Amino acid sequence: MRTIFNADDEAVHDAFADFFAKESPMEAVRAAEPLGFDRRIWEALAAIGATGMSLPSDVGGADAALATVAVVAEVFGAALAPVPMIEHTVASRLLHQVAPTHPDIRAVVNGSQIATLALRPPMAGNDATLVPAGAVADIVLALVGDQIVCTCNDAPGISARNTGDLPIANRCLDDAVVLGAAGSLFERAVDEWRALTAVAYAGLARRVLEITVGYVQQRQQFGVAVGTFQAVQHGLADASTRAEGARLLAHRAVWALDTNRRDASRLAAMALVFAAETGRFAADRALQYHGGYGYAEEYDVQLFHRRATAWILQLGGPSTELRRLGTIEFGRQTAIKETHPKEPANRKTHNADANRGSI
Repeated sequence: MRTIFNADDEAVHDAFADFFAKESPMEAVRAAEPLGFDRRIWEALAAIGATGMSLPSDVGGADAALATVAVVAEVFGAALAPVPMIEHTVASRLLHQVAPTHPDIRAVVNGSQIATLALRPPMAGNDATLVPAGAVADIVLALVGDQIVCTCNDAPGISARNTGDLPIANRCLDDAVVLGAAGSLFERAVDEWRALTAVAYAGLARRVLEITVGYVQQRQQFGVAVGTFQAVQHGLADASTRAEGARLLAHRAVWALDTNRRDASRLAAMALVFAAETGRFAADRALQYHGGYGYAEEYDVQLFHRRATAWILQLGGPSTELRRLGTIEFGRQTAIKETHPKEPANRKTHNADANRGSI
């Protein structure tokens, strides 16, 4: 895998950095709350071909690899852009894989229709499920049993209340149409969401640290800049090294998915857990070093903190991912059977007194 961007990646990075700086400044992010979606930004993103960049050219896409999408995801995470770019990307890729002749595929590619996927299956006995971007998506893909289903009912346009002001909402699957039995493809799409969200977290962490470094260089305490305090420097250094590690692991997970490596699902889970923890750690440090201002709505760091908290919760939370990763890594827990014969009851433990009281 590449550890640095090549010239093409740098060009993509710079182009989208300019795009989000122009179209999605922090003022636009604030204005999009509480729904967490800005139609104008979405249409601008569609106009430059970003909504279908990873789809084949025969349906209007740009044939971009997932690694190229990851370059955009990193900038997207840094900008906190109020558009469902990651959800739409993985859902459109899944739709093309399972139903390449779907009548709405070109509308999804050109962005006139927003697609998303339900990261979690519906609860037993309940046909509704909480869906990322469900408040605004025209097409929702879900996994019911081993069947991938698609529903095109109207988006509510109102999000469920959530910490990060994300456009999540319950979507009913009553009218869902079965696209096919391809549970493995759906799991692959969720892994792509994990990996791309991990990259976005890395972008978030790097950006909130940039903001914080600038702030502590200006804020004065005891007649000197707060950034000269060793404790502050140590905290920022810890957050910075974590952010670099999270970025490397996230891009490695994307590369593993792009090249169909056997450990891709494992790496995607590892990347998401570590990147989410890193994003939250960096945002925590930012809040602390901003003092009371960090909690004020007028300052941007609270936006980063709330997104860092909320993104992974759409999948179920860190503990859910850690359990899943444990199963991937070690398999299901098995009972431990005693393999040593029992010692005779009268056998003396000659070192018991010597060890008594030790840990």
